[in-house]
Amino acid sequence: MPDLRAGLPAIWADGLGRASIRSIQALTVGALAWAVIWALTRVPLVLIPLTIALILAAAIAPLVRWLDRHGWPRALAVLASFVGILVVFGGIVTGIVFLIRAQSKDLTAKAVAGLDHLHEFLTSGPIPVSDAQINDTRESVQRFFTSSSFGTEALTGARTLGEILAGMVLMAVILFFFLKDGHKIRNFLIGFLPAERRPKAHMAIERSAVVLGGYVRGTAIVAATDGIIVGVALAILGVPLALPLGAFVFIGGFIPIIGATAAGTLAVAVALISNGPVTALIVLAVVIGANQLEHHLLQPILMGRVLSIHGLAILLALAAGTMIAGIVGALLAVPVTAVGWTVFKTLSGPEPDQEPEPGPDAEAVAAEG
Repeated sequence: MPDLRAGLPAIWADGLGRASIRSIQALTVGALAWAVIWALTRVPLVLIPLTIALILAAAIAPLVRWLDRHGWPRALAVLASFVGILVVFGGIVTGIVFLIRAQSKDLTAKAVAGLDHLHEFLTSGPIPVSDAQINDTRESVQRFFTSSSFGTEALTGARTLGEILAGMVLMAVILFFFLKDGHKIRNFLIGFLPAERRPKAHMAIERSAVVLGGYVRGTAIVAATDGIIVGVALAILGVPLALPLGAFVFIGGFIPIIGATAAGTLAVAVALISNGPVTALIVLAVVIGANQLEHHLLQPILMGRVLSIHGLAILLALAAGTMIAGIVGALLAVPVTAVGWTVFKTLSGPEPDQEPEPGPDAEAVAAEG
């Protein structure tokens, strides 16, 4: 193999020169990555529904294949799975809305009493706060809600709600076509690659589908466990909105490490306002216990083999995703990072025809179809 350093000027041929060339290459690759990320963040209304639909398709695809193997026509299997997931999500949202409306009066009455107790505690507690300070804070809040800035924020919120609804419709359409024609879309995209690269690309996609599906199903089981534990505890303690708060804990469970804790904090706040500090402390203990059960038992069992990412990497991915796309970025950061790591390991590994004996990843791929 010819020595490329022989054709370089002397200033580039020594160690510092080679380091400079590598630095320029690294900066070029970084600039390209930044440009791609910047371009993708300009179209969040397309990118976010596309990503969510891809993750859901990876989680639902085993059900479609199971129905297909049991004699269902492909179109009917896709339609049944698609309608089933829409009914589940729609039922959860509708149930939360109706329960909140049914218990809103009771919660309002208890909130008034709770605020009176809080006022008494603030004025006569270990660090007393004067009525003048409380009134100043209250007037500041009232001025904000009656100011023009609050009206602007309300208009922004209405526009955001419209974008969310449009994104949900787009996500549903993309999900249907992913379930129906996923293999055709995959083959079309891989067709642009050179022939020698296609087997490894197929392997990367298969392994990524296994990781995505396992992550979503495992996270759903863990989040459901947290939501049931907290919801049952709230119902036993007589806290209002026990079922909606349990549903919020379930939804928060899809954000690793911090999601369920943040949703549990809301449950503690409602318990404090409506039932007092003793009940709030009991709810706090239940939330902490559920989190410990999640981190030390459920996650290692359900996702230990699928999501082999260090906790520090998860925290960094959450921080980056939150900075780029807010709450949605926090939801998508971990699965996107897991897929990226899986693709990197596959593309940097041996060729498919040079694979060693099947290990856990190969067995998982075979089990998923």
